[in-house]
Amino acid sequence: MRVVLADPPAFTPAYDHDLAAALARAGADVTLVTSRFRFGAAPAPSGYARRELFYPASSRLFKRSRLRLPLKLAEHPVGLARLRTIGTDVLHLQWLVPELDRLLLRPHAPSVFTAHDLLPRRTAAKRSLWRELMARFDRVVVHSENGRETLAELGVEARVIAHPVFRSDPPRTDDGRTVACIGVIRPYKGLGDAIEAVRQVDGARLLVAGDPLEPIEPYRAAAAGLDVDWRLGYLPDAEIDRALGDATIAVFPYRPELDQSGALLRALGAGVPVVAYDVGGVAEPVRRFGAGRVVPAGDVEALAEAIRELLADPSEARAGAQRARDELTWDASARAHLDLYREIA
Repeated sequence: MRVVLADPPAFTPAYDHDLAAALARAGADVTLVTSRFRFGAAPAPSGYARRELFYPASSRLFKRSRLRLPLKLAEHPVGLARLRTIGTDVLHLQWLVPELDRLLLRPHAPSVFTAHDLLPRRTAAKRSLWRELMARFDRVVVHSENGRETLAELGVEARVIAHPVFRSDPPRTDDGRTVACIGVIRPYKGLGDAIEAVRQVDGARLLVAGDPLEPIEPYRAAAAGLDVDWRLGYLPDAEIDRALGDATIAVFPYRPELDQSGALLRALGAGVPVVAYDVGGVAEPVRRFGAGRVVPAGDVEALAEAIRELLADPSEARAGAQRARDELTWDASARAHLDLYREIA
């Protein structure tokens, strides 16, 4: 079966790579169509072809600058035209440019869309836009039961295929008291809550590893007097793995703006127990595998208590993280995707 995976903006290069490679291992002929990753080297193809057909100029001239957006929008129709030239049995879109794709996107083959963020923050209020776009696909995939229920309220039927973990085996170098916040630093990630919760736990230290997309100075001020290891910038996988090796547990005090967290699944994939707010589908793998603690969203006191409990005895949660590593595999995800593709191809 010929499969084209398309992630035009290269939002999730690690996810794209691991799914494409797993589909190829399962016997599919896979082409990943994307753009140049702006923050480092993309994973080298393994058993699949990679074609960078989108945004040849804007992805090279800019990183996070807003000056990139007008050029990107001008390049998008050209990328869609190039995408249509690739023969395939199934076209699987990972991300959309919603306002433009509403006008321009007409899948040229049986098609699937993965709603990674369900209704992305910038356009979440435009429910008719997303209802119209998702209706153009033969199947829609989500990563959680929460995602399925959310889209059902929109009148969209979705299939749950759990997001696999990003498995790694960093050397265990933690000191028994380190609480990690990993991933891009944005307002909805709740770093302020993590700082306040760690302050309430005697002896705990905080490790912050990620690229700030908001001013970091207020967080530094809020963390005054704490033992904090700041590792800032867009970190390569080796540095993220090193941080996870240094982590006793990881915390994800997210606000309700997304359905699943790749950073959380990277932590579980490294065998690190997790404390998470109960938002979207973020808590589902933690609960399902007993891989940590889930606390009510916004409850910093409960967050601190869960951190205290896990630092005192992380063994059971570590076993749960191991169960997640064993079950949430990319090969299992590929099999589920191929079953879905066969329904429409």
